[in-house]
Amino acid sequence: MKNQLFIFLSVLLLACTGTPKADLIIRGGKIYTVDNSSPLVAAVAVRGEKIIFAGSEKEIENFIGEKTKIVDLQGKTMTPGFIEGHGHLLGLGFSELTLNLENVKNYEELVGKVKEAVSKVQPGEWIIGRGWHQEKWDSKPVKIIKGFQTHELLSAVSPNNPVFLTHASGHAGFANAKAMQIAGLNQLSKEQLQKNSSDGGEILRDPIGNPTGIFIERAQSLIQKFIPQPTPERMTKAIELALAACLRNGITGFHDAGVGRETIELLKKMKRENKLSVRLYEMISGSDHFLVRDYFNQGPQLDSTNWLTIRSVKLYSDGALGSRGAWLLESYSDRKETAGMALMSMDTVLKISREALKAGFQVCTHAIGDRANREILDRYEIAFKENPDKAKDVRFRIEHAQHISSQDIPRFAELGVIPAMQAIHLSSDRPWAIDRLGEKRIKESAYMWQALLKSGAHIVNGTDVPVEPINPIACFFASVTRQTLKNEPKGGYEPEEKMTREQALKSYTLDAAYGAFQEKVKGAVKQGMLADFTIFSKDIMTIPDDQILSTEVMMTIVGGKVQFERK
Repeated sequence: MKNQLFIFLSVLLLACTGTPKADLIIRGGKIYTVDNSSPLVAAVAVRGEKIIFAGSEKEIENFIGEKTKIVDLQGKTMTPGFIEGHGHLLGLGFSELTLNLENVKNYEELVGKVKEAVSKVQPGEWIIGRGWHQEKWDSKPVKIIKGFQTHELLSAVSPNNPVFLTHASGHAGFANAKAMQIAGLNQLSKEQLQKNSSDGGEILRDPIGNPTGIFIERAQSLIQKFIPQPTPERMTKAIELALAACLRNGITGFHDAGVGRETIELLKKMKRENKLSVRLYEMISGSDHFLVRDYFNQGPQLDSTNWLTIRSVKLYSDGALGSRGAWLLESYSDRKETAGMALMSMDTVLKISREALKAGFQVCTHAIGDRANREILDRYEIAFKENPDKAKDVRFRIEHAQHISSQDIPRFAELGVIPAMQAIHLSSDRPWAIDRLGEKRIKESAYMWQALLKSGAHIVNGTDVPVEPINPIACFFASVTRQTLKNEPKGGYEPEEKMTREQALKSYTLDAAYGAFQEKVKGAVKQGMLADFTIFSKDIMTIPDDQILSTEVMMTIVGGKVQFERK
């Protein structure tokens, strides 16, 4: 009787009020929904932060009211809002505040940028930068030790200012003589050098024991601990710049991979002040044991407004291919004496995985090399089997999953583990990664997107910003072509592993939302979903491959509000 009364009242209310009027209507172009029941629609109506209708131009007329704002696409293309599936928000912001070395073409140009920076600061001030990658330079330095440049030229242009320049991957750093002097590192510090080289890091040295300026993995901390920490004001500024950069690039959601306590508190403050313009999914840093303990005790922080969610922890199992820190089952092809390294104990990974299951937290572990991927899958599997009741739909992730043994590819889907992969890494790394792994391993086990998708895995796409620029168009291009951003080689590297356009779009929208347990509220254009959209100048689903990179983000809408518009 109560149900009948409720239905009667609902029908009566609808008859009295008619179709609800929209705050925003978008029409006049192609709208890809990533909704299998209706993949392409002509118009969308939004009320508040949510979609109330997605369908035809004729039907949308019913939702137009006196105060309805109408966005005419004028033939442009709209998709669900793109989600950066693995990035570093603070790193993105600081890349706009410090020396950006992404585009330096050689060592001499890097030195020139540092020289220019020295002329603008006082003696003694630190010069910080990031983005250089020796494998991408158009010429090799005159002096090379173990594949890297040495500090002499850098030290000559900055004798009184300590310099520390982080590799594009974040897994190595380059210091000048002044910085090493401050850190107390020299030929005589043999004990410290030896200890660090066997403790998850390596200091490269010349034949007589002098450090070359290159610090790999945890060895970077020997320099970093002397760099003044940024103030809360500077961190807030970096976050503001990062959010603006996201919106310019059509990013409406961001999976923030590994954040500390101070950053989380700043983000909470910005949320309270309604200053967040991109939806954030935070992974707390597994390196801070006290932070992990506190959040495991509190439990996941699920935000009903979907602006700031904290329910995952980020671990690091190995390094990167560029620094030869990725942990491999066999030695590097271009440096036989090493197979990379583990950055943390696998017993610790297992311990945290067990605790995370009990606390309701997702575990997201950085693993690039094939051994790292296997070891992490093994630890996840042990934890799942020990506690099957808690292990249902926990969506543990492996971040990067760049190089996977063919034996381990099916295990992702079998275990329900999500590979969070950055397609743009293929464009940047594949030309030189073959030197690290050799032809057989590169072809059979690296960047295995299609193999993972066919096995049933959900791929979360992204850029690992600031390792790569946050531009999703370049990453989408890499996903569907497997080419460099110079359109090389023709047909792409290992073309059988390309994603289809539909798969690539889903990896940046609905599957990215799935990777954060948010696929029921975002990632598709359908009734009831959050009104987060990205509008492109061209139809990225149908234009020829060679036109994708010239596509621009024209508008970014988050929660029904236009947050960015290209003039």
